[in-house]
Parts: sequence; C-alpha cells; structure tokens
Amino acid sequence: MNRSSIAYGIIGCGMMGQEHIRNIALLPDAQVAAIFEPDPGMLTASLAMTPGARAAASVADLLAIDEVDCVLIASPNHCHLAQLEEIAARRPLPVLVEKPLFTDAADAKRIETLGGRLPLVWVAMEYRYMPPVAAFVEQAEAATGGIRMLTISEHRFPFLTKVGDWNRFNRNTGGTFVEKCCHFFDLMRLILKSDPVRVMASAGQAINHLDERYGGETPDILDHGYVLVDFASGARAMLELCMFAEGSRYQEELRAVGGSGKIECRVPGPGRFWPAHLGAAPVPELIVSPRNPPGPRLVETPVDPQLLAAGDHNGSTYFEHACFVAAVRGQGSVEVTLQDGWWAVVTGLAAQQSAREGRAVELASEFAVPTSASQ
Repeated sequence: MNRSSIAYGIIGCGMMGQEHIRNIALLPDAQVAAIFEPDPGMLTASLAMTPGARAAASVADLLAIDEVDCVLIASPNHCHLAQLEEIAARRPLPVLVEKPLFTDAADAKRIETLGGRLPLVWVAMEYRYMPPVAAFVEQAEAATGGIRMLTISEHRFPFLTKVGDWNRFNRNTGGTFVEKCCHFFDLMRLILKSDPVRVMASAGQAINHLDERYGGETPDILDHGYVLVDFASGARAMLELCMFAEGSRYQEELRAVGGSGKIECRVPGPGRFWPAHLGAAPVPELIVSPRNPPGPRLVETPVDPQLLAAGDHNGSTYFEHACFVAAVRGQGSVEVTLQDGWWAVVTGLAAQQSAREGRAVELASEFAVPTSASQ
C-alpha cells in the first residue's frame, strides 16, 4: 500500500480508544477516517479529537467507507472476536485488535478460521512497547546468561469506570487474569521464548467493588492474586497482582534471574495519577546485577514527555502504531500474532480456572492450540 496517509476506521472509542486516537495523531503518515462508537458522549469526544472523521452507525457502515485502509478494534473485550469475524466476512482489512483476543474458552477454536480470512491481524499488547520494558526484553538474556526465573508484579489502582460498567463482570472481561494480565502472560512468553505448559493460581476479591451493585449484581472480578507458570523450556515465571496498591512508587516491576546475574525493570504508573504534591513523577529504571564481579548498575530510561501525555502506557501505544502502520504498508511484519494473542488469553483463562478450582491446570490437556493460530 503506497498511500501517503493510512486511514483508520476505529471500532470503540472509550478510554482506550481515545488513547489510540491521540497516538495516531502523532504519526506523520496516519489519520482517523471513521469511528463507530455507540455511546453518544464518547462519540462526541472522539470526533472532537479527529477533525474530518466520519461517524459510522455500525461496523458494517464503517467498513463501507472507501477511505478506510485498516481497522482498530478497541471495543469491550467480549465484542472483539465477533467484530473480527464481521470484518473478515464483509471487507477483509488489516486489523489492530485490542487485547484480549477472546474471553471464553469455548471460543478459542474460532481463532482457527481467522488466519486465512484477514490480510493482517495484529494483537495490541502495549506493554511490549514500553521503552523500559523493551530494554529489559532486549538485555535479559545477556544479563542473566539464560533466564531460569522471571517475576512480574503489578501494584496498581482498581479497575476504572467504563461505559456501561462492562468491566465489572467476568462474563464480559474473561476475568481479571484475562482482562488485566494477558499483557503479562504475553511478556512471559516473549521473554522466555517458550510456551507455557502448566498454570497454578491463588487469587480473590478482597477490597474492590464489593459495595457496588449493577442490576442487583455485585461485581465478581478478582482484585489480587499470584500466578505460577511453568514453561516448556524448564523456566518458571510468577505474576503478582494487587489492584489496591495505587500508592506505590512503581506500578510494574519485572525481574529475571539466571546463572550469570539478574536484571530488573521498574515502571511508574500513569503520570496523571501521580500526586502533584510529591513533585515530578518517577522515571523508569533498568538495573543489571551481575554475579561476578558483583555490582548493580542502574540506568534511568525516561520516556518522551509528549508520548507520556498521549496515554497511560509509557509511550508504548505510539510505538505500537508506528510498527502496525509499517506492516500495513508492507514495510514490516506482524510482531504480535494471532498465536501470541491466543496464548496470552489461554494462560489467563487457565489462571482463572486454577484460582477457582484450587488446582494446577495442564494446558495441553485442557486447551487445543488452533492450527492457524501459528500463522
């Protein structure tokens, strides 16, 4: 594709969709041509951010707009798979689809048909593209001499309010370990270069949303937990999640250890949540600690302030779109595939199941990898 500017059609312009809009606006060779957003308030806000974009009344209406070159799906989780299938059926275009790829184990096999029906599918895994995390991924193997243990912790704020409060129930999100944590299971697999084989989790809902009611229902989403993941390579990984720890200096911390040493990464949360009375927000850090000779080395890895202002993910959404647009133009490859998206969701679903049933979940015996998910 040789158009001077790639035109997006966006499905879903809530909080995350509007972050995508702000970052697309920073690209020199992309623009938003059309938006489908059923909530009037969110639609009005999004159109104000995208001069010249047209409002579409449905997915079908959006796909009928000739100017649209590619599609971004940023709708509620439980809508993603059906919208991918509609795009494939009506007008197969390159798609950047927000995580998670799907939310129900019964739908996992539907991914099998998508690989050959869409020209390009990129699963949005923003955490890969945070500059400090990308530096960690790049240096981890050399710093550790081969990772044997990987730990990811996220200590953050509770789930935010979304349109229709869709994110308060497992049936819409896939569960906290799918909705919030598929990013981290994706990172584990990327960093360890191996597939998970066994998942063990302990989790619960201790603090958040217990006093809320929606149609007489109390939210059922987890707010804290631990997940252990065994990988085919023999490496082990652990996730520690706490969603009532927004007072922390750093939101995400990654640690990898091997025979030669240790590497750590510390990433602050969104700058808009940092208390103004504490001064400047923390700067991400990368720490390398060799065993011999011992001596930790700390390197600050600041992120461009313009990118920080464009969203809540440390500039990653911008880098993700830059790579996606290159792939749409045929100048780069898909970096986060259907297979990657499938594994991230399945690991999260297994964690939900393990926490619910109090047992280890063997992935090979409970989830069959779709053949086309490897494409």
